Amino acid sequence: MPGFELPDRMTSLPVARAEFDPDVRQGARDLLAAPPAHILTRLLHDQESQVVLLVARHVIEGFRAAAAHDAPVGDPVDGLTDGLADDVAGRVLGLRADLVRKLAALPGTPAEATAAVLRERAAVALIGGCWLDVVSQPATQPAVAVNRLFAQHFRLQGEGDPRKGVHHLRRRALEQAGVHLPDVGAEDFAAKAGTRPLTALHALFYLSLSRLPASFLPEVVAVHYVCHALGVDEALLGLPAPLDEAELRAGLAEYVELTRGSPTGQADRRRLLAAVELAMTLEREQVDLLGEVARREADLPLEARVAAIIERHRAFAGRQHRDVRVAGRRLTEVFDDPGFDVAAFVRTFRDSRQLKRIHGGDGRFLRAIKFGGPMFGVFDEREAAVFAEWADRAAAGDLPDVEIPADRCGEAAAARWAAAVAASEPAGVRFAEARPADDRELFHRLVNIEAFPNTLPIARAKALANLDAAEVLFDRGAAGRYTDASWLDYTPQSLLDRVDRIYWDKLVDPYRPLTEIPDRDEVVFVQKTFALGSLIDGTWAHRIGNVGRYRRTSDGMLAAIYADEMGRGDLRKNHITLIHQVLHSMDIQVPHIREDAFLDQDELPDHLYGFSIHQICLALFPDTFYNEILGYNLGIEMFGLGEMRLHEAQKLRHHGFDPIYEEAHLSIDNFSSGHARQSAEIIVAYLDEVSRTVGDHVVQEEWRRIWRGYASFAYFVEHALVREATTPRTAELLI
Repeated sequence: MPGFELPDRMTSLPVARAEFDPDVRQGARDLLAAPPAHILTRLLHDQESQVVLLVARHVIEGFRAAAAHDAPVGDPVDGLTDGLADDVAGRVLGLRADLVRKLAALPGTPAEATAAVLRERAAVALIGGCWLDVVSQPATQPAVAVNRLFAQHFRLQGEGDPRKGVHHLRRRALEQAGVHLPDVGAEDFAAKAGTRPLTALHALFYLSLSRLPASFLPEVVAVHYVCHALGVDEALLGLPAPLDEAELRAGLAEYVELTRGSPTGQADRRRLLAAVELAMTLEREQVDLLGEVARREADLPLEARVAAIIERHRAFAGRQHRDVRVAGRRLTEVFDDPGFDVAAFVRTFRDSRQLKRIHGGDGRFLRAIKFGGPMFGVFDEREAAVFAEWADRAAAGDLPDVEIPADRCGEAAAARWAAAVAASEPAGVRFAEARPADDRELFHRLVNIEAFPNTLPIARAKALANLDAAEVLFDRGAAGRYTDASWLDYTPQSLLDRVDRIYWDKLVDPYRPLTEIPDRDEVVFVQKTFALGSLIDGTWAHRIGNVGRYRRTSDGMLAAIYADEMGRGDLRKNHITLIHQVLHSMDIQVPHIREDAFLDQDELPDHLYGFSIHQICLALFPDTFYNEILGYNLGIEMFGLGEMRLHEAQKLRHHGFDPIYEEAHLSIDNFSSGHARQSAEIIVAYLDEVSRTVGDHVVQEEWRRIWRGYASFAYFVEHALVREATTPRTAELLI
């Protein structure tokens, strides 16, 4: 059986297969029937279910099919690689010049025009780059193309500091421009931003790619280059480009070159070029839409601008208006009326006593929205200024009745994309319940979860069962050889004291250099027992930084640890690369874990899959098991230190094998400032935020879940202790 060889030149994975549970089909149909903004919000909220993965496939297929329908017949560069990246870059940069001119020509007056443009773009701007969220995963590491993309993704995320990430910088720029919006994942974001269907659909395509980047790697590469090279958001917000075009082009050229030797190379180039065209079309449509929005806002008569403000806030008018009447009718009844006519209401309100001046001063409404009034803060400064101008002109009798034009901005393009998504039939989708025959097949499915979403319920159940079983160590864990999962009541100091004692008493002080080295076969066998876990190194944290939830200090710290495990994009330091180097030094040949051939490999022992399976099961549910991941992270990072690693490195060197994997962990996991110390500090940072935002009464509950995660790591490490402590009843819990 041929083994996996470095460097990993993979350029795509099989896209034409995906298995879902049968009951997922209707859930996806129901969601796809909803308005685009609703679908977008659902995907931002949910990164753990089969429904969103099936919806994402429909969205991607719909956009690809619609774009292919408009593409020219034939492919003039099909099969070619030389100069392809430069040809693409020339076309993209030509489009950038055109888009920058259009953006510079957008009407800037009234101020509402600029604000309307920024609000409209916000849904795309605040998720930009999401397509790289999980491009680095067990199925794709350590691919050359993926590592280059991941290095850029880590920079876009602020290198572990969410406040320095591109999304936070864009939000600050919006706020400096006077546009204040909820979090992009908030239920009311689309309503507050006034997100039109076309923008929601564009954002939905990018977000769908973020859910399936392994399956659609050529499309991810194309979208990443096009969107960042065009730089629409930076042009709008006056920000510097987060990634240099020359660097982006080098990555594109590298990917094209990789396709030269790939068995799917020609198909991958074709997909890449089609996605380049699609991404250019989407950004061109976005800028055209922004022009429509700006011109519409600039041309709106005053009464229409008032109407737009009222429409924007009407849904949030609550019961506090129950005693307010306009033309004798309660305001709550008016706003709740399904036949509400905003133009008629504006005319009625204009002539009402609420707007009329009192003794030459402001009327009741203007007083209410000023500081000290009951509606102060409901409208921003620009909106309040519009109302003031409206009241002045109403008092002067200078407001003729006008027709409020219908808002049809982007309507035709939105209808086209929506129809394509509705008609889409993703290739290779089948509906069946997952029934993996054994741990080996389950592991294969979990690694390739984009192709086997129907395995998610099994993964969730297995993670929960393992966590439940691991609680046996709350009573017996102090006797662990390398860990101490015995229960402790949390304080920051109690955690740090426990970690300190584990480090010295269990990992460092027992160490003595080996005086007798086991023979070659025994050393190789022991390394084989470790290898399966090492081949998914870092997996537990690979979904922590996804868009819409990457905001806590602990998120950034954990994402930085994952980045270190992946060498921060440097293949020489990537831990998956390192373990393959070690295996090659021992003449151990195994296929990549993503490949079907891995199901038939006979080098790695079958009875040790449980440890790796548990890690992936936790990783696939970053919201459900966030606390548990923090605890698991502490356990696995401390395991990189001390006696066991030192002995393994000594044995490997003795027999002439490569010790780089052991040496890397002894360095990067160091207890002074490395991952072991950082892992404890992450927990302290998270629970400090819980205490300050929710209250101390919640901290111990959150802590228990964290410690369950630590105990679940210990459960798979302390074999002798678990055998001694586990009764037949609890043994059944570990599935």
